[in-house]
This record gives sequence, structure tokens and C-alpha cells, in this order.
Amino acid sequence: MRTPNTDWTDPDCPVARTLDLVGDRWSLLVIRDAMDGARSFTEFQRRTGIARNILTDRLRKLTAHGLLAQRAAPSGRRQEYVLTDAGRDLFPVIVTLRQWGERHAFAPGETHSTLVDRHGTPVPEIAPTGADGTLLGTDTTHVQKTR
Repeated sequence: MRTPNTDWTDPDCPVARTLDLVGDRWSLLVIRDAMDGARSFTEFQRRTGIARNILTDRLRKLTAHGLLAQRAAPSGRRQEYVLTDAGRDLFPVIVTLRQWGERHAFAPGETHSTLVDRHGTPVPEIAPTGADGTLLGTDTTHVQKTR
């Protein structure tokens, strides 16, 4: 288990803790690109356009919090970054953000990239469901506080 962080925005809220770890755009874009095969510092920088100092900071933070791991590149001359299980667990978050963006961040008919499965079929909408299979939303759920 990781050392407790005394600087959590809201220590009891999983959403706040997650945002403390990956809530800035650069961190999520690094995770997105790692999911799409980026491994090297240069590759992350080229894909995102992020400044070197910011990328260095985000890679260090994502590695320290166990979302990325460093390993020797196949050439053996450099280090590369790979997703850990915790990093891969962000996949549904990235897909949900993507799908929200497809619905709300583009004008009707505006072109954008599409996430497809290995057969080239667009990934279906992600929708949370209850144990009985019914769709969940803000009107059918609530947060149960720990205190």
C-alpha cells in the first residue's frame, strides 16, 4: 500500500483522490497515449506537444503513484514507460471521457477520431448499470458517506 497522502483535496472521496492523482489534462493525455502504445519520453512529447519540464513532472508523478512503470527498452539503451495494472484500470475512464467528448465537445458533423475494437467496430457506449441490469444515473444513485 502507498504512503498516505496528507494533501488530499477531500480525503474521504474516491473521485477527489482520483483527480488529485490524474485530474490534470497532461496526466490523462499521457495515460491515453500509453494506452495507444506510446512508450518513450520523445513519443509522449511528440504526441501531446507537452513541454519537456511538464512531461518530466507528469511521468515522475504517474510512476510514483503506480500508474506507469519504467523498464529497459528492448534496445537496452533507454528506459520506457509502460502501464501498470492500475494504469490499465483507467481504460473505462478514458473511454467514458472520450464518449462524453464525442457527444458534447464537437459540433454536429464535426470530424473526430473514433475508438474501435480489434475488428474495426466502434466501441459501444459505456453506461453504468445496477445489479439488476437497470441503467443508473444521478437520479437513481447517491453517495453513502463514511462518517
